[in-house]
Amino acid sequence: MTESQAREEICRVGRSLFERGYVHASAGNISVQLDESQGGGYLITPTDACLGFLDPVRLARLDAQSQQLSGDRASKTMALHAHIYQATKPFDPNTCCVIHTHSRHCVARSLQLGGQERLPQDRQWRELLPAVTPYFVMKVGHVPLLAYRRPGAPETARQVAQVIRHYGEAGTPIRAVMLERLGPNVWHDSPAAAMATLEELEESARLQSLGPSPAEPLTESQIDELRQTFGARW
Repeated sequence: MTESQAREEICRVGRSLFERGYVHASAGNISVQLDESQGGGYLITPTDACLGFLDPVRLARLDAQSQQLSGDRASKTMALHAHIYQATKPFDPNTCCVIHTHSRHCVARSLQLGGQERLPQDRQWRELLPAVTPYFVMKVGHVPLLAYRRPGAPETARQVAQVIRHYGEAGTPIRAVMLERLGPNVWHDSPAAAMATLEELEESARLQSLGPSPAEPLTESQIDELRQTFGARW
């Protein structure tokens, strides 16, 4: 993907998410890590920008050290995005897009779980959702829930990187984390694929809110069938 194509795709995805209610006002951000053939570094939506009305020319352009080169002032979450790219490369080397939103059903779910200590014995972190549907297992996977810290807190970036490494080294690489009270961060190998992951995650959170509580997750044998048939990383 050329830099010009990446700029247009960020704006297309931002507009699509805004028009369908996945983001609102100036919440959320999108970044793309550019290939070395395009000079490397990053593009990211500007701080306080509405994703529904982005201008390709005004996107923030940063170098590989996250120093701004041009465009409007970069989103304050660039440090988090950079940590995500670095941490995911050993497990998903083609990762090149991160999307963060304040999607309502994901945030509502985090509010429900925020005060509860229900950490499974085999997990170091709580997770936003159980294995509620086959497509959640196949297309999203585990979504660890991180305790609230203020937006842009540097500790969040370090913890997200730690979580990504933990799951990857355990053989279940992840494509999303949930920040309590703030929203999900998802990543994939293109803006379109990252958007699809976000959509599946938000829809799964919505179904969880509509179904019985607590929802009965898929059984281990059902999950194993998804692993064997579709390569699910659960």
